[in-house]
Amino acid sequence: MTYEYEAKTEKEAIEMAVNELGLGRDQFDVEILETQKKSIFNKGYVKIRVHTINEVPTASKSEEDRDYDERPRVKIDPVPQGEFEEKLVTFIKDVVEKMGYDVKVEITYREDKKIGIRMDSSYSSILIGRKGKNLDALQLLANIYAGRLGHEEIRVILDTENYRLRREETLVRLAYNTADKVRMSHNSILLEPMNPFERRLIHTTLNDIPDVETKSEGDGLYKQVRVLYKGLR
Repeated sequence: MTYEYEAKTEKEAIEMAVNELGLGRDQFDVEILETQKKSIFNKGYVKIRVHTINEVPTASKSEEDRDYDERPRVKIDPVPQGEFEEKLVTFIKDVVEKMGYDVKVEITYREDKKIGIRMDSSYSSILIGRKGKNLDALQLLANIYAGRLGHEEIRVILDTENYRLRREETLVRLAYNTADKVRMSHNSILLEPMNPFERRLIHTTLNDIPDVETKSEGDGLYKQVRVLYKGLR
């Protein structure tokens, strides 16, 4: 099941979910749908969507130019093939287990210069982390390790509970909803901090809307996207 909550801050919205659903924080995954910072004219708010663990929404976005593992693929043998895959899967499994969590690691797809790996665990929400940051960190470690094994050209895509697809669908909806608000208010809206792929998705989604433009702000890996009204020219 999915539920949506809106409050002044993300913390307050999550507390509302915990109190209403009667679940522990590790029993659901939180996606940030919209954020509006407090200003002179706005009180500010955060809108979240809560997914109870093991729920997987269905796909709806175009299959072109996906960076994760959501495109339909021919069913493959999930067992690692060759020394590289065996070492990579063992590395991921060892890292997660040393964190104190059980996990099953399988290959989900093999493509030119890309390999998809899925982690199945009763602690998936923790492996995903807030806004997917734990999953991104584990994926970064996996890619660094792949490079040390002499396969710098291969991109490792790590996922669990189909989080990558859920996150992408949420960001596409967020982009369009934000664009509508900007066009109505003629004010800019600054979105939550995102990793490079997520920011690129926002920019690409809104690229063809003539009276709206986007730009990234901030420093470091997790920057924010500002959506601005520019009018028709």
